[in-house]
Formats: sequence, C-alpha cells, structure tokens
Amino acid sequence: MEPLLPGEGRASEGLDDLALAIVGEDSALEQSLPPHIKRAMGELVRSMNCYYSNLIEGHDTHPIDIERALKQDYSAEPRKRELQLEAAAHIAVQQLIDADAGPAGASVVSAEWLAWVHEEFCTRLPSQLLTVKDLDTGRTCQVEPGRFRDGWVKVGAHTPPPPGDLPKFLDRFAQVYEPAGLGRARAFIAAGAAHHRLLWIHPFFDGNGRVARLFSNAYLRRLGVCRSGLWSVSRGLARRVEEYKKTLAAADDERRNDLDGRGTLSERGLVLFCRFFLDICLDQVRFMASLLQTDRLAERIEADMREETALGRLPKGADMLMRFAIRFGKFERGMAGQFTGYSDSQARVVLRALIERGYLRSDSPKGAVHVGFPAEAAEHWFPALFPAKPT
Repeated sequence: MEPLLPGEGRASEGLDDLALAIVGEDSALEQSLPPHIKRAMGELVRSMNCYYSNLIEGHDTHPIDIERALKQDYSAEPRKRELQLEAAAHIAVQQLIDADAGPAGASVVSAEWLAWVHEEFCTRLPSQLLTVKDLDTGRTCQVEPGRFRDGWVKVGAHTPPPPGDLPKFLDRFAQVYEPAGLGRARAFIAAGAAHHRLLWIHPFFDGNGRVARLFSNAYLRRLGVCRSGLWSVSRGLARRVEEYKKTLAAADDERRNDLDGRGTLSERGLVLFCRFFLDICLDQVRFMASLLQTDRLAERIEADMREETALGRLPKGADMLMRFAIRFGKFERGMAGQFTGYSDSQARVVLRALIERGYLRSDSPKGAVHVGFPAEAAEHWFPALFPAKPT
C-alpha cells in the first residue's frame, strides 16, 4: 500500500497551506464561543455526525429520530427501529472517543484501538445489522465485534489484502501514521492519507466505513482540532459523496508511470484524496463558524421562541429565559422568576416547558439548567446543518 504519505515535492503542493488554514480557523472558532454554547453544539453535532455517516452507508435516520432513540423512544416499525439502534450505537462510541476513552496506552492508529472501536459499535447493534456474505463460501455469516476478517472481501473494483496479511498491513499503518512521529502540517496530511489506507486495508468484514470516519474524528482530535466537536468531517463527505467515492477509488489505483511516485499505488491518486479530505475539513470549519456567530445565533433563537409562543406551543416568557441561557450559560432554577419577572409558580411553568422541549437541559432533576440545541429546532436555529425532517 505504499506510498502511505505523499512526497514533499511539487505533487503535494498546497497541502501544507490547507493544513495550516484548518488549524488557524479551528482555533478561531473555538475561541469565539463560550463554553456553554460549545457544550450544547457538541451534543447536536454528535447527532449530525451520526446522521451523515450513516447516510453515506445508505441509511437515512433523521437527527430527530436519532434524538428519540437516545431517549429510548423507538419506532414500532422494525427497520426504522433497527436504524435508530444503529444511530444510538454510533453516538455512544462517539461519546467514548470524545471522552478520550479506549484501550489503556493504545494509540488511535493501533490495531488494538481500531478493534476496540469496531467492538464498541457492533456490540450495540441488533443482530440483523451484523450479517455479511462470505466471498469464500457464499454463505451469510455474523460479523463478530472487534474481530478482524478471516476471509476475502471485494469493495467495488478493489480487492483488499488477504486476511493472513492484515497484521503486517496494520502494523505498517500504525508505524507511519503515528502523529508523534510527524510534523504539524505533515500530520494533517496524514489524516487524509490514513483515512483512505484504512479503507483500502478493509480490516473488518463490515463496518469499515463507520470505523474509518470515527477514526478520522479521533485522529483530528489527537492533532488538537475539533476538540469541542463543533464540526464534522462526515457532513462534508456526505454532501459530496460522489466525489468522496471517486477520489477514494482514484487513490486505489496502481502507480501509472515513473512520474507517479515510487510505490505500488498511485501517489497522484493519494494526493488527490488528501487534498479533497483537507478541503472538506476546512469547508466544515468555515461553515460552522458562519452558523455560530453568537449574536446572530441568539437573534435566531429568540425570534423562534417568540414565534413558538405566538403559535401557543410555548408559554410567554420563553424567549426571556432563553436569552439568559444563551448569553450567560447555566442558571439555577430558582432564578427563572427573576429573569422573567413572573411569580415563582408561573416561572416554573415556563421553565418546565423549555426543559420538556429540550431547549434547556440539566445534569440532574433539580440542578442548574443550561441551553440545549434539540434536533427539532436545528432547522430554524442552524439553517442547512442537516435536511428538514419530512412532514
């Protein structure tokens, strides 16, 4: 699978600039937002990330249905319920990654860490989503969580390495892509290259796409970006899914001539994919920065609160409580009357309505509340973040 990284000559020109732009703009985004907004947005982006990652696999589970699944509110329709369980599994693993969990001492590029992600994801899936056809026998078999494949597979025109060779390919993967051994800009280029080469190795019978996208998120966090989970590579990949598949296939190609690197695979194809991957990252950072300008966000939310009140879906005073939550973070429940000017009993009605809708959230039944960004409100609060749910 050489080359594992683009050369540093003219062929990879511009990749360093893209990497440095991502670092700068991610830092600016992080610094522009107060902690309570970052926390609320990080929770919503997990659902968004899950939605787009599953969409790439052809599984369309809207974030509103994902949010319901997280509350144990599953559809009575079997297939829809299965996809809700799949989404909940994805988010559970994302939460573990965001908490820097994983096998003790294992690097995100190690075979041990990759197997851990696969196991954590697959053990949460219903058995119906863990079946795959074995090309050796033609039989349908169950995917074993965390276990590397022991048979042949074919992905489009690409035939991944034989199962007996997986250990040496994964060892080489870990050796080259360990971030500690790379310079700052070079490590970001490696993030793109590693995403492709992991899919090229295809270490599991099934679940490789999701593992690769979860891996990329973890790798970027290791490089110091997207630490608050404010943007998602998966959204960009899903929105340009045909180009994603095309550039993945281009990086599968064998070396064409003496000007196409010195490895077995095409260096030109790898550079093309790395540029695409980094461009996606930069585009998503910029997109989220445009959505999360605090003053404009507050205006959108307060306007939506007033509209919900006018329609009778929220009690009067909802906009006042949300204004304080957005601008100042969490507050004790007993302060709701001060913010609204209402009696304590009337203020509790407003507070309860906002909590029931997910606009305000709390870590305990009687604890302080903080702003929440429910999926049902995202269409108005965060235009174009994900598609509106069909009515």
